[in-house]
Amino acid sequence: MARQLDEQIVGRFPVGRRLRVLDVGMGQGTQALRLARAGHQVTGLEQDATMVAVARESLAGEPEGIRERVRIIEGDGRDTGVHFLPGSFDVVLCHGVLMYVEEPDPLLAGLARMLAPGGLLSLLVRNGDALAVRPGLSGDWSGALAAFDTVSYRNRLGLDVRADRLKDLTSTLAGIGAPLHAWYGVRVFTDTAADGAEAPADVETLLAVEEKAGRTDPYRGVAALLHLCGVRG
Repeated sequence: MARQLDEQIVGRFPVGRRLRVLDVGMGQGTQALRLARAGHQVTGLEQDATMVAVARESLAGEPEGIRERVRIIEGDGRDTGVHFLPGSFDVVLCHGVLMYVEEPDPLLAGLARMLAPGGLLSLLVRNGDALAVRPGLSGDWSGALAAFDTVSYRNRLGLDVRADRLKDLTSTLAGIGAPLHAWYGVRVFTDTAADGAEAPADVETLLAVEEKAGRTDPYRGVAALLHLCGVRG
């Protein structure tokens, strides 16, 4: 996903430009720190106090120049209008968040308002068109059968969450003024790997395969996750 995001950033903004990035639901700060290391000014918004603490601890271990480029705010992603003015950011990330939001449209509209004209909105969502793949490959036939007719599922944390269909999000992004520019699949072949499994010796080849599959039909359509990139008009 990071490679996909970098591809979109390089293709949209001049090389060397320091971008204003908002990471909504930043988690432990993986993408925020990566982009700060690349020279961008990053604001992370996260409502989970434990994740905020982890992100701040990670940030504390970075060189001063990188620490100065990152601001972490504890808050709800649905309240971006409380913290920021419209058009304040060149790039807005919202990765792994929508599945926990029962009504995502207001959140998405708020994110789009944060973008400056020509700004990039990056979403990572559970693929609602491929929910039967994981149980099917695991031999859970009743689970696979039930997954065809729903966008609800139970994740690996045991939480009941929701997925999004590409067609629906495409329509939503057009309606909020940040129409879909590109989309990718994420975790096409590796979704059934056990949590905590050691990376294979040829991990670079694995990543190359996943990256290729994530941009190639029909493989990307059955990925566990979808990475959608919208552009503010």
